[in-house]
Amino acid sequence: MNKFDTALINILIKDARISFADIARQLNVSRAHARARVQALAEEGVIEKFTTVINPEKLGKTISMFIDLKVTPQSIENVAEELAALPEVVSLYIMSDLRSLHIHTLTDSLDSFDQFAQNHIFGRPEIMSVECNSLLKRVKHRRGGARL
Repeated sequence: MNKFDTALINILIKDARISFADIARQLNVSRAHARARVQALAEEGVIEKFTTVINPEKLGKTISMFIDLKVTPQSIENVAEELAALPEVVSLYIMSDLRSLHIHTLTDSLDSFDQFAQNHIFGRPEIMSVECNSLLKRVKHRRGGARL
């Protein structure tokens, strides 16, 4: 990776649908060069995929909750996979202590979040503790991936 590739990736992070001609204009290179570098970065696995960022509020998903679970170490992979497959779960991370899950959920109401928690978290013997916080205000977020 060099400065050109970093600039190219940052352009794509902002708009993955931008044309090669527009990329070329912004980076002062030929359209063919811009296209070749994007293809090379994709083939190298630097660019994993081009995707769409959805505004959850426009879909009625206004309740954003962050849940921290302590799980028995022998169950953490199974619990993580099961919860990650649920539509309410936006992201899920296994933390370095190998017994904590950090989960972000989006639901359309507190009632639907309560149903999610009742059905998938509470009463499970492998879950030792639960901490939950709702999002008050977004100050900074990463749309489209990390900034380089």
